Amino acid sequence: MRKPALYSPARRPTAAAGAAAADASPAGGPPNASFPPSPADTAAVPAPPPRRAAWRSPRALVAGWALLGAVAAALWWARPPAGPALTQKDIDAAVLRTLTTQTLPSPTARAAEQVRRAVVRVVAYGPDERGRMDEIGVGTGVVIVDKGVILTNLHVVAGAQRVTLTYADGSDSAATLIGAQPDDDLAVLQAHTIPDDLVAATLRSTHDLRPGDGVVAVGFPFGIGPSVSAGVVSGLGRSFKSPDGGQEMRNLIQFDAAANPGNSGGPLVTLDGEVVGIVTGILNPTRHRTFAGIGFAVPIENAAAAAGLPPF
Repeated sequence: MRKPALYSPARRPTAAAGAAAADASPAGGPPNASFPPSPADTAAVPAPPPRRAAWRSPRALVAGWALLGAVAAALWWARPPAGPALTQKDIDAAVLRTLTTQTLPSPTARAAEQVRRAVVRVVAYGPDERGRMDEIGVGTGVVIVDKGVILTNLHVVAGAQRVTLTYADGSDSAATLIGAQPDDDLAVLQAHTIPDDLVAATLRSTHDLRPGDGVVAVGFPFGIGPSVSAGVVSGLGRSFKSPDGGQEMRNLIQFDAAANPGNSGGPLVTLDGEVVGIVTGILNPTRHRTFAGIGFAVPIENAAAAAGLPPF
């Protein structure tokens, strides 16, 4: 392969060299032609007197010192005045003023924000009487592994031939059922498309959960959402049997945060934003499938086991 040519940097002739070259070449002669000097050229020319350096001039020295003095004076007067040292009383007053003038998010809002990006809408599709694909179930899911592993309720996706997810950023993905735990009404989904910024929820053991602890339910009741409701843990170790004739479920968390059809599969979250359960059902003594103040969630230990995660 032919190499590019390398060039040395050109040197610019000095003014003296240029003048010498011009004087050495008479008009019409070739460049650098050599001719003897004339007598007029060799006449003595008095040399100019030497120039004294400007910085040695008394006037320049005085002006320089005056300029430095002016700059120093300007810097001195421009410096902020020294104030008294802050005391603890000053700090407490500043904190109190901030608390009274700034609107801080509520504990519920902070908890919901912690889990928001991990909550997905789950829609199941199946064939109708004419063989067309119809929506047969709407529920909620929660991302527990950022590779697209999602927990939901088995009854949300049971019998579905196609499942779709909608993420918090509005993007969609198909999903495949990769695991199930019927005794706890749990299903594990694997998303086909995973957003770059997908975040998994933080899971927390229920061993120190107590009745009266604040909790938040996040989901898509009647397909609307994501919706947030707040309440407390009402009890632990509860049993529940679905009015549809399903099996009896045991060791459930009872809570009173509002939940309705569509909340199924969504996370039950502590006020620290950590998931302690998967919402699975509501109790209503009437035939209406609406919230009457009693909801149930599967403890996260059971849900994690369904997804093959290590125990807490």
